[in-house]
Amino acid sequence: MTSAAVHTMVHARAPGKINVFLKVGCLLDDGYHDVAIAYQAVSLYEDVRAYPADDFSVTVTGTVDLSRVPTDDSNIAIVAAKLLAKKTGYRGGVRLEIDKHVPVTGGMGGGSADAAASLLACDALWGTELPRDEMIALAAQLGADVPFALTGGTAIGTGRGDELSPALAKGQYQWVLALADFGLSTPLVYKALDDHRDRHAQDIYPAETQPTVDNNVLQALRAGDPHMLAEVLHNDLQAPALHLKPSLADVLELGEQNGALAGIVSGSGPTVAFLAPDLDGALELQIALSAARITVVRATGPVHGARIITQ
Repeated sequence: MTSAAVHTMVHARAPGKINVFLKVGCLLDDGYHDVAIAYQAVSLYEDVRAYPADDFSVTVTGTVDLSRVPTDDSNIAIVAAKLLAKKTGYRGGVRLEIDKHVPVTGGMGGGSADAAASLLACDALWGTELPRDEMIALAAQLGADVPFALTGGTAIGTGRGDELSPALAKGQYQWVLALADFGLSTPLVYKALDDHRDRHAQDIYPAETQPTVDNNVLQALRAGDPHMLAEVLHNDLQAPALHLKPSLADVLELGEQNGALAGIVSGSGPTVAFLAPDLDGALELQIALSAARITVVRATGPVHGARIITQ
């Protein structure tokens, strides 16, 4: 493969996500957990523009706090680009410009969306034409949520979350997202969950080795009914996230007092996702939370996965 890029610029876009259901299996010997997730891609997007270059570099702008986003070779978009170059034998580089709108370390898969958009953008820029199944396999090497950022929509994730199967789903859901001014470390939240399970081993059922998504969640998604989905929202990581950041409990209570059908910590947090009954309800909830000096954004789901915007 030569190092000559096919285009002068490629713009790719990938969505953030909400886990409407997340069950965490027991701690395995390798230090990881199997999970069962119902993913929904939502209309907060990461935009990645890729330009030809001899080496690899990245700059980051956006509407969210960027203080925790690396701009060196550890940035996941650069890691993704290098992985694609190695896979395809491409010998050039790329200059990436990322415009971020998904909360950073907020449990909404913003980094995973960056990686997915980077893979698509670089593949188009370089003309490497990696087959779709190989692209998804490459995405799985970058993180459990990256394959879903590529596919989008509504899907069930098992294993580490990267073994995807599409979910039968209809309707559009209105979400109001309460953004925190702090991040939560995913490994710390998982450790808090494991510690809780150890402390209460005599009082709670042991975690499954291979968890599954509950049937009532699948039924709610098939029905396209926000009231049904609100009844079955679940996240095993919510309790440990609240243990680490008790102030999130106040946010959850405030949202549910102001018209949310239900609230849930998104992923490992700290973003709190509120499901509204309809657009009017979402607007009213957004106003009420904003009045309480909580930073909020509205989003709808499901939306498409990563795609090329211009090339």
